[in-house]
Amino acid sequence: MADKIKLLLVILLLGGGIVGFYYYSDQSQLYRVLGLLAVVGVAVAVMLQTTQGKAAWSFFKDSRTEVRKVVWPTRKETVQTTMFIMAGVVLVGIFLWLLDTVLLMGVQLLTGQGS
Repeated sequence: MADKIKLLLVILLLGGGIVGFYYYSDQSQLYRVLGLLAVVGVAVAVMLQTTQGKAAWSFFKDSRTEVRKVVWPTRKETVQTTMFIMAGVVLVGIFLWLLDTVLLMGVQLLTGQGS
């Protein structure tokens, strides 16, 4: 039950922050943005006290660990792969152009157009 109350508090904080942002539209945008960021920070702090918030934080920490395990390609590998893909696209484009030309000539021959 305490988690539900905390989540309700988070929703009310975020809603109040958004309403306040627009309610004080005559104030400097810098102050409004800073106020909204402060409200979001408090809402996140409250959210992290719930079971769902702790699970989400754990997920983000695990995700960061997994990203660090990724073996990123070197610049040379990236350039080679890009060139290979570009060459493949050009070859497929030429093949499709030739196929289109042959099919167009076949349709023209069958229909008697372009004589």
